[in-house]
Amino acid sequence: MADPTPSPTPLPVFDDLRAESDELDVLVAELTPDRWTLPTPAPGWTVAHQIAHLAWTDHSALLAVTDAEGFRVLVEKALAAPDSFVDEGAEEGAKLPPAELLARWRDGRSALGRALRAAPDGARFPWYGPPMSAASMATARLMETWAHGLDIADALGVTRAATDRIRHIARLGVRTRDFAFSVHGLPAPAAPFRVELISPAGERWAYGPEGASQRVTGPALDFCLLVTQRANRADLALRAAGPDADRWLDIAQAFAGPPGTGRPARGEGTP
Repeated sequence: MADPTPSPTPLPVFDDLRAESDELDVLVAELTPDRWTLPTPAPGWTVAHQIAHLAWTDHSALLAVTDAEGFRVLVEKALAAPDSFVDEGAEEGAKLPPAELLARWRDGRSALGRALRAAPDGARFPWYGPPMSAASMATARLMETWAHGLDIADALGVTRAATDRIRHIARLGVRTRDFAFSVHGLPAPAAPFRVELISPAGERWAYGPEGASQRVTGPALDFCLLVTQRANRADLALRAAGPDADRWLDIAQAFAGPPGTGRPARGEGTP
């Protein structure tokens, strides 16, 4: 007899999120205590702050998926201290001994992964912005894990090779075009854009109608660095055709919240 309740459809983004997290775990697992205190490009944040932030956000996402009331309370706290809520969460976790912080991050991301995989098809969960599907939640977590992993790698002097897992981030960056305009108080362009990116493996990823006059082209890695604000546009090989596309590359962001300040261009501020 067939099961009357079909199991949720497995999605590649769930596996890619786990792989991205595991790769970052390898980078920090054997760090000595003093290296957990190394400063990262985020002002005031050490390696420990970065992992603590990931653990805190994974916990928030787990509440959103499994405990709507608990998440509502969390949102109320965020609204009461919008400028400090995220930093306070990172600061609290960064004070833990590294082994305890690492265990908290591992346990939290594993629990979230199980909850996302178990979510019914079509379910949507509350978040700090619009409600999200399980796949969208996993994509957002992958984006943050990748971006904060870059910050940690910078602090450790390590270069991480890009993988095609960033396809999820690229797609999210395209989908958040209108959001980027709105958080800057600008009207979203009426016409669709064409975005053509070259993946780390050399494939072409294309989004939007082929005949669109507003276009963005370049390496997928550079586009993902841009929309996560991990690099300055001046240092990236992205090209825009059309004034709206050009403006977008100045303000793009794929993460929720107010507009970030971004990173200075290489060499900026030096004699």
